[in-house]
Amino acid sequence: MASPLASMTGYARAQGGVPGIVFAVEIKSVNARGLDMRMRLTPGYDALEPEIRRRVGKALSRGSVTVNLNIEREGEGGRVVINHAALDAVLGALREVASRIDATPPTLDGILALKGVLEQHDAPLDADAEERLQAAIYEAVDAALGDLRTARQAEGRALEAILMRQIDEIARLRDLAETHPGRGREATLGRLREQVAELSAAGSGLSEDRLLQEALLLATKADIREELDRLAAHVASARALLREGGPAGRKLDFLSQEFNREANTLCSKSNAVELTAIGLDLKAVIDQFREQVQNLE
Repeated sequence: MASPLASMTGYARAQGGVPGIVFAVEIKSVNARGLDMRMRLTPGYDALEPEIRRRVGKALSRGSVTVNLNIEREGEGGRVVINHAALDAVLGALREVASRIDATPPTLDGILALKGVLEQHDAPLDADAEERLQAAIYEAVDAALGDLRTARQAEGRALEAILMRQIDEIARLRDLAETHPGRGREATLGRLREQVAELSAAGSGLSEDRLLQEALLLATKADIREELDRLAAHVASARALLREGGPAGRKLDFLSQEFNREANTLCSKSNAVELTAIGLDLKAVIDQFREQVQNLE
């Protein structure tokens, strides 16, 4: 059974921890042509990225996805060390300034307070604690992905209702064009007779046979039967895709392009103002349909 339709927009957050460490996982997604992942992990935990990417790829098929992982130690833990390179740079700068300006020398606590001179290094975890932390993080990633998919599917249900209404409107306009009297060969012949009558009154002579030939040629060029049939087929395909669910965004986007192509041809072939108006209404609804489809996974 296929999964429900889902949008590509959503947000989810999960948190957890092990003794002495807490963390939070945030995942957000927006529209994209494919699946694009960005990882922002606490420094020192880059080794987790490949597995997180694998889990995201398994859960989602499209969207620009950003994963934030923030890990913090509880309590004071770890040790403070001097960054000797930074300290040497600061002392060198102070000596240069002192040679040019007569000022009170800086205090030790002032020097140590400068950014980068002192660094706090967390005490390394033992192998067992590291394994428990990684397992807890992966569990939180899965939980956040589950909530994200739920949020995306909820929006997908709302989009499905909108798209179904738009498909129904496309079908209504297509049926309106099919039953319009202006698309018949008789109407085309009548219009051509009127044009020829005007030419004859102006002194131009055309035989009845030539009139019939021109009428048939014009009627053939103006026949929108194929466009109407293809529109009906595309409507049926779109409804089937919406009912089936799953990652149907790309297929529906392709169908929206096909809808637009048939509507353009209908407008170009139209030999009646009313038919042209129907074609333009079709194009407007199809544009709305395609805009909504861009949000689907």
